[in-house]
Amino acid sequence: MAITTEDLEVSDDDLRRRIMVTARRIAPCIDTLADGSEEKANAVAILRGVVAELPEAGARRTRSVSRNGTSMSFADIEAAFTSETRADLESLCAAAPIGMPEGAFPVDDVFDRLWPEERYS
Repeated sequence: MAITTEDLEVSDDDLRRRIMVTARRIAPCIDTLADGSEEKANAVAILRGVVAELPEAGARRTRSVSRNGTSMSFADIEAAFTSETRADLESLCAAAPIGMPEGAFPVDDVFDRLWPEERYS
């Protein structure tokens, strides 16, 4: 079962959805983790840490302010996912048995496409 609002302890549904979308992009297997499994508990702990690192909306989220250009930039959800957090989430997918190959291995090489012949074994 997917990680829910109750798991992350986030009251803002939009914020939870944005965090989960970013987490799925980093670790696509996150929704396939079994309930009660160690991997799901680890994923929830990692995402709770991400939520804890997010500054509150308002002045603390402001990254920069410009005076004459009247521009402001704010910290985004992506900034809460540190390189360590990303590596931790990716490791959960590496541990999860997906049953698919890890890479793409072409059967034909360049010469087979130029001069097609029948296969010998």
